[in-house]
Amino acid sequence: MPEPLEGITVIEMTIAVQGPAAGLYLRDMGATVVKVEPPLGDPSRYTRGRDNHHPNGSMGPQYAAVNRGKRSLCIDLKTTAGMQALHALLATADVFVTNYRAAALAALDLDYDSLKTRYPNLIYAAVNGFGPLGPDQDKAMLDGVAASRGGLIHHTGHSDRTPSLIGAIVLDTAGAMQLALSIMTALFARVRYNVGQQVQTSALGAALWLQQWELTHVGMTQASLPRAGSHHPNITGFYGVYTTRDNGAIMLAQVMDQESWDRLCIFADALELSLDPRFQTPGQRLGAGLTDADTLEVRRIFGRAFASKDTATWIEFLSQEPEIIWERVNSWQDVLNDPQNRANDYLTEIHVDGVGRSTTVGNLVRLSETPGSVKGDPPVLGEANNDILSSLGIDQAVIDDIEQHATATRVEWLTELQQIADAAAGLK
Repeated sequence: MPEPLEGITVIEMTIAVQGPAAGLYLRDMGATVVKVEPPLGDPSRYTRGRDNHHPNGSMGPQYAAVNRGKRSLCIDLKTTAGMQALHALLATADVFVTNYRAAALAALDLDYDSLKTRYPNLIYAAVNGFGPLGPDQDKAMLDGVAASRGGLIHHTGHSDRTPSLIGAIVLDTAGAMQLALSIMTALFARVRYNVGQQVQTSALGAALWLQQWELTHVGMTQASLPRAGSHHPNITGFYGVYTTRDNGAIMLAQVMDQESWDRLCIFADALELSLDPRFQTPGQRLGAGLTDADTLEVRRIFGRAFASKDTATWIEFLSQEPEIIWERVNSWQDVLNDPQNRANDYLTEIHVDGVGRSTTVGNLVRLSETPGSVKGDPPVLGEANNDILSSLGIDQAVIDDIEQHATATRVEWLTELQQIADAAAGLK
């Protein structure tokens, strides 16, 4: 069977995560995705992160995660030949995806107003930090600042401490999900109404999307929800994470029937809770009607209970209780080894330049009749220059000029880096 987006061509001018991850979804669904990179490449190619002992120059995990299966063109858009090549690409494209700043795009005449007449059927998809309008429409963004502006950080962590960052770049990836959804909607609209259009979303918008219940609750009640540490700011009762005797952690969310509640209370040496009229229904056990004092009491009881037994003992008991909603709190290493993720093909193997075989997140969407699939490895910088540009009818001399210019720019950059390193070494 054909894949859903087979025959769709996407030209991607993106960096980091929020733009590339949207293009990755389109690629998994069958689109051809051509990533246009400057002579030095997407900077995330070189983002190493902590405890990365692979050789310098190896492809970074951030780039590998969100660019697998794409083709890479290395083009300097400040040159006539580079811009000629880009417009040859756009003439073949269905979608243009970018997270470059609006001012930079306008300076290159690559803003939507400059392209819409020339390419009337093009879906022009742009994502940024804080939205396309307002005083901060072109403000620089990294994930943590969007999460802070959107309220997630203020409500994460303990009430008596500084607010905590989230343990992953949630807003970058959520913004990418919103962008991919928007692009799919625009492609569907083009089929129905034969019109291209601009698609815009942002990390800030994604933050609001992720907190619809909490923000609506505050909007309706004007409540001031405190940070609740291992619990949720808007859920009373025992719902939360508890530390076990061997410093593991279990998330206990809900108990759906009375028999399971009775067995949990007995196992937790908290038989008094089994008969307590405050906890006799699933709604009560999720906090309905509880006061703050009730909540503190039941959390103290379960805190002591979990701390009295090791993680394996708790898992053995809870695994036999299908009406108790719970999970062990997994590390990222645990996640990579979780058989449930393997069973659903949520993880895949790729070859990473300079590293070798590695595990990353795969295609997460299953379609019964037109399924997508993982398409391959993250590309080496400029690997598709000759292949794609020649297929567009660009003269070989122009292609050679593009390649030579990009190579010379990289050599100059590496020379400057080495000079800086040598100077720093001389100061020691």
